[in-house]
Amino acid sequence: MNITQKIIQSHLVAGEMKPGEEIALKIDQTLCQDATGTLVMLELEAMGLKQTKADVSVQYVDHNLLQEDNKNQEDHLFLESASQRFGFYFSRPGNGISHVVHMQNFGKPGATLTGSDSHTCAAGSMGMIAIGSGGLEVAMAIAGYPLYIKMPKVFGVKLIGKLPDWVSAKDVILEMLRRYDVKGGVGYIVEYYGDGVKQLTAMDRHVIANMGAELGATTTVFPSDEITREFLKSQGREHDWIELQADEGAKYDKQDEIDLSKLVPLIAKPSSPGNVVPVADIAGAEIYQSYIGSSANPGYRDFAIVAEIVKNQTVQSRVSLDINPSSRTILEELVRDGHLGSLLHAGARIHQAGCNGCIGMGQAPATDKNSLRTVPRNFPGRSGTMEDKVFLCSPETAAASALMGVITDPRTLKFAYPKIKVPQNPILNPACIDLPLPLKEAQKITLVKGPNIVSLEQLAPLPTSLKLPVLLKVGNNITTDDILPAGAKVLPYRSNIPKISEFTYIHIDETYPERAKKQTGGHAIIGGENYGQGSSREHAALAPRHLGLRVVIALSFARIHWQNLINFGILPLVFKNPDDYKAINLLDIITLDHLPKILKDTVFDIQVNNQTIQVEQTLSERQKEILELGGLINWIKKNPVP
Repeated sequence: MNITQKIIQSHLVAGEMKPGEEIALKIDQTLCQDATGTLVMLELEAMGLKQTKADVSVQYVDHNLLQEDNKNQEDHLFLESASQRFGFYFSRPGNGISHVVHMQNFGKPGATLTGSDSHTCAAGSMGMIAIGSGGLEVAMAIAGYPLYIKMPKVFGVKLIGKLPDWVSAKDVILEMLRRYDVKGGVGYIVEYYGDGVKQLTAMDRHVIANMGAELGATTTVFPSDEITREFLKSQGREHDWIELQADEGAKYDKQDEIDLSKLVPLIAKPSSPGNVVPVADIAGAEIYQSYIGSSANPGYRDFAIVAEIVKNQTVQSRVSLDINPSSRTILEELVRDGHLGSLLHAGARIHQAGCNGCIGMGQAPATDKNSLRTVPRNFPGRSGTMEDKVFLCSPETAAASALMGVITDPRTLKFAYPKIKVPQNPILNPACIDLPLPLKEAQKITLVKGPNIVSLEQLAPLPTSLKLPVLLKVGNNITTDDILPAGAKVLPYRSNIPKISEFTYIHIDETYPERAKKQTGGHAIIGGENYGQGSSREHAALAPRHLGLRVVIALSFARIHWQNLINFGILPLVFKNPDDYKAINLLDIITLDHLPKILKDTVFDIQVNNQTIQVEQTLSERQKEILELGGLINWIKKNPVP
């Protein structure tokens, strides 16, 4: 067996390990961040949960750190009280990005984790099955339900060789994106193996696992080996280590090989993580920002290498070198070891530990000016600037370019590649993570709700027939950022669905929210390929549902958003004949009769105006019941956890 199969088999509650079949997995750990966690806590309140049933549940505050007014701070207080009420660990604002802090404090080889953030897959660096999910599914795992997914295929990637100077882990995942683009991992868990894995530190593996989300993969898995053990030992948790390797002769559904020694510095051009070319191909273009940090490059060496490259030099005068620390403890280490001083002296700007500019919460670039970033995504407008030009690259490329003022292949610098050693004496600061309260004490806690926190509405069951106008038709690779933007203007309303719904699709069609409100009988949206890629935010399903969305027909769906649509009673259908996508226009009327009877068939007919087209669905019987009842919360009330 490969590692993926071993972990899934040990956690299998229902179903068979046959690709495409629905399986249910026991979940050991859950992760919430604040941009999605407020809804999770409201969902737990609606369920009447007393205390988490998972071994470990953690609430992080890392996304909405800007306190321009009362909203974010009041949500932080709500999350702190809810963590106490439901038995969670609570990571305070400024403590760091959920994924790296979780890896440092809770990552455990062989365990399962689901989190309300698409980059939860980063924990696969530790030999975990770690899956990003919609918040409602995370709430179910917290309440003791298994996580339902379609059994993925396993994509084995053999790593051989050793990374050359000026090339690092970011270039490995960029090479995967160069080969397979943003849809290449859909339906797969990517499992890395081979002697090349031994050349990667635990945090290097985190870089690669994190951006498996950009491949569309269900998750990414690395072995748990001596390097994993050494990392856990450094964090005072060697007792959590187990060895986890694929069996000799293990089979994979798909395979590839990367020779690390042959990689070159790579860069993803605007505005897709899959738009990858060698840095040398576009060297010389002027830049105006160089951004270091995020969950995609969170390790000590990712900052220290930049500090050594710019040491005793000054970045080009027009370039803003933004340093976005990933955790409080790594920031402390950079201070202790003198690297922060080198960065400051070179002209860098230091920001608080958190997600920040990666999700458009500060550090927005100038309009139409090149910004090099070590973040995982460069979707249009995600930076906080609509006409942005964001490139994704390694810390080495970002640092070299900041010095020269133009996109620079770091191999062309006139000095030797700095050698960075991971500290053998990392700083541990567990006091900044609040421990869960005992059950009796927790039951006395009252949730602190500010005026911006609005309870969830009751969703109506699926009607027996639907007659819906098409209010929006969009193209391929629509992201959840397109559907519901991030950023400082929108995210403070994450616990207020009526308000946040006003921002739905505003960057695609600013008239959509008002037009949707006028449709009393609901409406439909037509989508292209990979509809709903990107973030796991369930707001991108719940906000359109609040506006009356009942059906999305697309050429294909991204995994998490497809499930989120179902969770909130929105029927996701796929065109049987791709040419039918072209034939549907705005305001066409889609008619579905005899629901849910027709959902018994995989392929069935629907009416568009006076024409018949075929659509297909791959819903499990459980998912059909969820849709019929109007959503997952209604299903939970009917099917309480055993």
